Amino acid sequence: MSEKQLEQKVSRREQILQSLAQMLEVNPGQRITTAALAREVGVSEAALYRHFPSKARMFEGLIGFIEDTLFSRVNLIAGSDASGKRQCEQILTLLLAFVEKNPGMARILTGDALSGETERLRTRVNQLFERLETQLKQIMREAEVREGLRTEIPAGSAANLILATAEGRIRQFVRSEFKRRPTEFWPEQWTRLAQGLFRQG
Repeated sequence: MSEKQLEQKVSRREQILQSLAQMLEVNPGQRITTAALAREVGVSEAALYRHFPSKARMFEGLIGFIEDTLFSRVNLIAGSDASGKRQCEQILTLLLAFVEKNPGMARILTGDALSGETERLRTRVNQLFERLETQLKQIMREAEVREGLRTEIPAGSAANLILATAEGRIRQFVRSEFKRRPTEFWPEQWTRLAQGLFRQG
């Protein structure tokens, strides 16, 4: 395959994924068929399957995009000189701002778009949230050693609580058909959560 053909294949794959994400955004609550996606992209269903062997692989492509986007930034945050409390805030704000800018991805993260799809996709989304929770817990434990910053409940429980709060905001966003912004009220809510969870020394 020539370099030009390879570029065309990659850009067509990206176009398919972008169209799928767009359809998830503009058709909240609806299941996306490959026939409708092919119409949106402007190709035949057979052409879709030349780029992705199944619809599940298309969803995996979007989940991979979410993982790459979030965790490349999460790793930068976790490696920064910011305090543990600030790192936790930055990670949760990143997650909420990402879904606000990408409503179709919010439907994937809540599982709404994966209804009736293969179990493997839901498992992968679960693993994404488990990775985030593990990262938050690790930050809290390191902050206790480095800064003397303690959590009022065990770090695992605290990490679960703050991530569950962010997940609830994402679910509200999807349930409201993207009218209720995930970042709305978030700064004041985080301040209150942090006051209840963290103490120095």
